[in-house]
Amino acid sequence: MHNLALALQQKGFTVTGSDDEINEPSLSRLKNAGLLPSSMGWFPDKITTSLDAVILGMHARADNPELLRAQDLGIKVYSYPEYLYEFSKHKPRVVIGGSHGKTTITSMILHVLKHAGRDFDYMVGAKIDGFDTMVRLTENSPVIVLEGDEYLSSPVDRRPKFHLYHADIALLSGIAWDHINVFPTFREYVKQFQLYVDQIPPAGTIVYCSNDPIVQGVVENTSSYCKRISYSIPDHVIRTGISCLIHQAEDGSEIITPVQVFGDHNLMNLQGAKEVCTMLGVSDEDFYSAIATFKGAARRLEKLTENESLTVFKDFAHSPSKLKATIDAVKKQFPGQQLIACMELHTFSSLNENFLAEYKGSMDNADEAIIYYNPHTIAHKKLKQVDPGQVKSAFAKNDAVVFTASDKLREYLLGKKYDGAVLLMMSSGNYDGIDLESFAAELISRSKVTV
Repeated sequence: MHNLALALQQKGFTVTGSDDEINEPSLSRLKNAGLLPSSMGWFPDKITTSLDAVILGMHARADNPELLRAQDLGIKVYSYPEYLYEFSKHKPRVVIGGSHGKTTITSMILHVLKHAGRDFDYMVGAKIDGFDTMVRLTENSPVIVLEGDEYLSSPVDRRPKFHLYHADIALLSGIAWDHINVFPTFREYVKQFQLYVDQIPPAGTIVYCSNDPIVQGVVENTSSYCKRISYSIPDHVIRTGISCLIHQAEDGSEIITPVQVFGDHNLMNLQGAKEVCTMLGVSDEDFYSAIATFKGAARRLEKLTENESLTVFKDFAHSPSKLKATIDAVKKQFPGQQLIACMELHTFSSLNENFLAEYKGSMDNADEAIIYYNPHTIAHKKLKQVDPGQVKSAFAKNDAVVFTASDKLREYLLGKKYDGAVLLMMSSGNYDGIDLESFAAELISRSKVTV
């Protein structure tokens, strides 16, 4: 939401906003732009007929006093995705959807388009090197690239966000059950992706991952007559810990391009991004030149620090499929090194006792599995409490360690001896206040090679 506010201000709009809590980096960025509210909270008097529109965030409540005031006055209320569509409906829309990988694929496409000198609008869900904001909206850009989330649009618009974008070019990376608070069955969850694909116009295109049988079924069953382009894991080799793409030059000769991302999942993401970029007129030469410099989106297998004893990564993985894919990728990339995987149960789905069983086997490939959750978070989400024994049993990994206090988790990790290990910290939260960057630096300073 704060990125949209910044983007609209850059267009010359008069922008105001409200929230009950604003954290970094949003707080500083809004303050520097002169957009930070003078007081936190909700103030119905701010809502007057002088406003052209109100844009409603997902986390506002349906009884929000400012929202109720806007409805009483008959002011147009847009959800975030509804406004993005309204603004971009005159130009082609590329929408990147899927349970996992959508932020990375969107980021790759934006990185390549910028490298190729293209003009484009966009919305992406993570900070990317070289981009000041996560949203750009202009009148004249010939295309917009949108990360398409399947979660609900707003408290008064219960449609999934990616349904509102009406993709001309749609990508579907994978389907793995999530958001059980709004999609209580896997069948209902898959239905949202079916509707996403069914909306594509006959002149449009679906780019999809053929490695995912659920995705394959959705595409085969679609009522849309759109063009279909599949993608899979590209040809590659791993040389001295670096993934290298194998592709052909125009004269048919073989080219090896080292890239900075790794793992089958990320390489599939890369191939999906290439198919979209090709459709947007990017040459193979420009694509491979650009993708070789792509470092990844924030919190997506992001290397925090390393020395001869320890390498520390952080990742956004939190659902079972993301967890398994991330662990498998690191294990494959660093063969022979001890992999310590630490994850936080933080989302509504992950903390729901009925969903916990979905995590069975997801951390099996880790040499050491550590699971963290805060019972207060469960209470805040008004869910039934689970105990550490239940959590350990759900993961079905006998040697897993479970923590429920972040200070104890810090103490445990700081007390370990590391000798050529990889520590993978995975969460959509922050382990209740652990600054992973400074924590990683502290771990490195304490780690020494065992002689």
